[in-house]
Amino acid sequence: MGRERVVNVPTREPQQDRSRLTRERLLASTVDLLADHGWAAATVARVAEVAGVSRGAAQHHFPTREALITAALDQMFHDLTALAADDLDDLPAGPERIEVVVERAVDIYVGRNFRAALQVWAAAASDQALREQILPLEAKFARAAHTMTLAGLDPEGTDPNAYRLAQATLDLARGLGLAGTLSDDSRRRAQVVRTWVEQLTAALGSP
Repeated sequence: MGRERVVNVPTREPQQDRSRLTRERLLASTVDLLADHGWAAATVARVAEVAGVSRGAAQHHFPTREALITAALDQMFHDLTALAADDLDDLPAGPERIEVVVERAVDIYVGRNFRAALQVWAAAASDQALREQILPLEAKFARAAHTMTLAGLDPEGTDPNAYRLAQATLDLARGLGLAGTLSDDSRRRAQVVRTWVEQLTAALGSP
């Protein structure tokens, strides 16, 4: 008897997995277009082109631009909220902790998701329906960011100034994020962060 021939049959990617990956590519491309080219660029046709899928496949997932933007908004704010709610267990003790917390807050506001969200916020200024959709998502994100920053600055929960200093830190981080949308502002941003860390360290009474 001859040896049995083994035939390797290529496994087909399940349809459900392909559909999920296509959806993820479309949402990622939407965020990229919003962040790099603005609100007007994020059409279903352009997103499909950037994602490398057919327009028909894109419209299967998102029949309208509104559906695409809605899903992208949910994803953007989910990612922003998850980043803001990051675990604080790995933070160092002492004054180094303050520096890490401030840098983490700034990182939230200089990333691609925030840059993309800015484009949607600008469009929502003249679109009531879009504004109503954004507000609860933004509020949830803002709460997570403030909770993370407050816990990082005042882990014992004993400093009466910590609440307002956490809010000021986030306002500063948001301003730095805005400043970096048109040009590379990293050098000045680093100087501002260092100065703010020094002010926080003194205000919170850290050694």
